Amino acid sequence: MRFPPRITRISAAAALLSALLVGGGTATATAGDTSAAAVGNICYGGLPSQAHDTLDLIEQGGPYPYSQDGSVFQNREGVLASQSAGYYHEYTVITPGSSTRGARRIVTGEENQEDYYTSDHYASFKLVDYSC
Repeated sequence: MRFPPRITRISAAAALLSALLVGGGTATATAGDTSAAAVGNICYGGLPSQAHDTLDLIEQGGPYPYSQDGSVFQNREGVLASQSAGYYHEYTVITPGSSTRGARRIVTGEENQEDYYTSDHYASFKLVDYSC
């Protein structure tokens, strides 16, 4: 399985600000866009320790505890921004005491510092903020 390369991280806020300044537009949500309401932020320090472990494994390129780790995340729920196929990849965040993969995941995007955490199996996501 081919895993997406990890590149130097920059602040997602800085990327948005740059896009707004260069594009001259404003960020608005459309009536059919539910992603803005379902995606929040979480400080890196606020993640469970197992999510830190998963992010470290992603940075190292594995090995991963489950064969599904690194697979393409389809975004069937439509919570994250719509992107081309193969843009997002998912990784298991181990849940202590669970006999299965559990509900926790890290979903990565191809953009710099685009790592999302979900604790409810894709019902909602939080963009990881590495600056806090």
